[in-house]
Formats: sequence, C-alpha cells, structure tokens
Amino acid sequence: MSDTTIDTNLLGEKIVRVLKTIYDPEIPVDIYELGLIYDVFVNEDYDVKILMTLTTPNCPVAETLPLEVEEKVKSLNDVKSAEVEITFDPPWSQDLMSEEAKLELGML
Repeated sequence: MSDTTIDTNLLGEKIVRVLKTIYDPEIPVDIYELGLIYDVFVNEDYDVKILMTLTTPNCPVAETLPLEVEEKVKSLNDVKSAEVEITFDPPWSQDLMSEEAKLELGML
C-alpha cells in the first residue's frame, strides 16, 4: 500500500464542498442542501459516481445540471473520473431538503 493513498472520506467531504457551490437556477439553495444528491461513491481509484435527482423530470436544467456537477467534481485534483447518474426513484420531494434549505426558503 503506497503512502500516496488519500482518505476517501476526506475526498467525499471535498466533493460535498464542491456540490454546495452548485445551485438550482429556480431555487436559491445549493443542490446538496436541496437534497438532490442521493449518494456519492468513491472507489480506491478515485473514480467518483454521484447518484442524484432533479426537482422534476422536466426540470429546465435536466441537461446542464448533471454536466455541471460532473465537471466541477472532475476539477478536484484527487478525482480521476466523475460520473453522474440521474434517478427519479425515489422522486424528489421537499422532505429531502435540509433544515438550512427550508429556513432559507422560509418554509420553517
């Protein structure tokens, strides 16, 4: 085992920080706090797979948002590759939003 291995948890945190810079154009809250990110997988080769959803299947950014997520995650030095998979199972609902997001949108 080489001493150049990085902690995948640490990388996960970096990825989350990047995800928090990406916003849904219709809602002034980042996609992470909105609950659009269902899962982030990082393997030992630093290939990242992100399972995410959109607020609606016909979301105006359905084409561009996953690409933006992929590009921004790929731009991290430690990430070798990034792949985004979109799922609508389970469909997104406001219950998935963080307290912070609900507060931001005046829902609490």
